[in-house]
Amino acid sequence: MPVSALVPRFRGNAVIEWADHTYRDPAPGELRIRIAANAICGTDRHEYYDGSPIVPGHEAAGVVAEAGPGSSVPVGTRGVIYLMDYCGECRSCLVGATNQCFAKRADVGQSTDGGYGPYALVHETNFFPIGDDLDLGLATMLLDVMGTSSHALGRAALLRPDIESIFVAGAGPIGLGLLVMAKVRYGTDFPVYLSDVSGWRRKFAENLGAVTFAADDQAGIAGAAPDMSFDSSGKEAARTLALAASSKRGGLICVGHGEGITLNVSADLIAPERAVVGSEYFRFDELPENLDLLRRHQDYIGQVITHRVPATEVDEAFRLFFAGETGKVVVTQEPAA
Repeated sequence: MPVSALVPRFRGNAVIEWADHTYRDPAPGELRIRIAANAICGTDRHEYYDGSPIVPGHEAAGVVAEAGPGSSVPVGTRGVIYLMDYCGECRSCLVGATNQCFAKRADVGQSTDGGYGPYALVHETNFFPIGDDLDLGLATMLLDVMGTSSHALGRAALLRPDIESIFVAGAGPIGLGLLVMAKVRYGTDFPVYLSDVSGWRRKFAENLGAVTFAADDQAGIAGAAPDMSFDSSGKEAARTLALAASSKRGGLICVGHGEGITLNVSADLIAPERAVVGSEYFRFDELPENLDLLRRHQDYIGQVITHRVPATEVDEAFRLFFAGETGKVVVTQEPAA
């Protein structure tokens, strides 16, 4: 049966109102997920300030409440929702590159209803079961924080297998994800240099093991001479500085959407054999390895979450997050995640 519920409506100009909404029954191969938690992302800024015709939220975890005909996922299964509703049949999907699907059906929480409401309808192919041993609020770390960041680290490793240090421009959620995943991947003593305009964010990153610089400390960042650099800020100035700081055979992995970058091809790329590479979200088949890492390092990775706020106070959660002095803020539904 269709389910009616109150959902948050993002009206724009930082206004969130509540309104009735009906969730249809799941179609064949679909699941209706009872949302337990959704982590706020910097890209939610667009919906918060410009408004959205759907219920946003693309870092969601929950429980299968109803399965459509032909689904193989049992009711009661706990898991996370992969953002990209990939087709599974195109050239990219057939080699596992689901983040580069040529016939993507939707982006959950960006073009179809997502995790700030009490339910979401998804294809079972982009629902990833996690078992019964993890808190569902913590499980949201599998998505942007761990997934996007670990994919970017993997992109860097393709360019340079002997990475001994990295630099990250920006200490937002993705920057923090790069920090913790580098420490998990390479060891607690692995040098991660990080810059940000915010003193609060720099201090928070230091508590997680980073060596930090002010965003305009060109001499300090250049002196670190990292093997590879990552930009999570989306700012051209940060990207330019990050590329210049990376050592020979290094390069820049662009993870944050936003502004561009101007290159001197000979000096920036050819002579030092550097590269500039994009990294978009992550592949669905990367989730099992990250789930294992989360189970083994949940106390450390869980420190990225600084606040959990009930969905009834979602407007306060957004005000808190965009004030700029938090790690990851997770919006929880009843029963609490």
